[in-house]
Amino acid sequence: MKVLGVDPGLTRCGVGVVEGVAGRPLTMVGVGVVRTPADADIADRLVLIERGIEEWLDTHRPEFVAVERVFSQHNVRTVMGTAQASAVAMLCAARRGLPVALHTPSEVKAAVTGSGRADKAQVGAMVTRLLRLDAPPKPADAADALALAICHIWRAPAVNRLQEAHAAARRAAPVRASGIRRGTPQKGTR
Repeated sequence: MKVLGVDPGLTRCGVGVVEGVAGRPLTMVGVGVVRTPADADIADRLVLIERGIEEWLDTHRPEFVAVERVFSQHNVRTVMGTAQASAVAMLCAARRGLPVALHTPSEVKAAVTGSGRADKAQVGAMVTRLLRLDAPPKPADAADALALAICHIWRAPAVNRLQEAHAAARRAAPVRASGIRRGTPQKGTR
């Protein structure tokens, strides 16, 4: 499984590609940051992010895209920019028919470090160790993107099994033998 992880941001949008399967050593395929100038118009910045993500998708051809789920912070302006960059990543994936998974920061931290409250340095250290790198990727946005991809690879099999079980349960749900819904008048009962 090859996953593009995206740590959304307007100034620095972390991107990282990891390949592998749960239970086996993972391989970093690529890591980087899509940057935009802070003084540029928001629309222009979003176009730059789109171009950067499209380039990563063209170059690495991932099977899945994992994006950090935006959560409410104290600074609404920061949340809006992060949400906009996140939407661009999801749009780029959707155009190609790629499945998109959203993972919360605490899910990613827990998957990679064992603690949902880990700090950036701990995440970077574990990403370095798990991918057998010489040093943590810089800036932290790049390491976070790799952590998102790792999280998705490890969580996807369990999530897929849950989704399949849920779908099977829906299909197996008892169907009324008469095919009559409650509240619907029957012929000859009016």
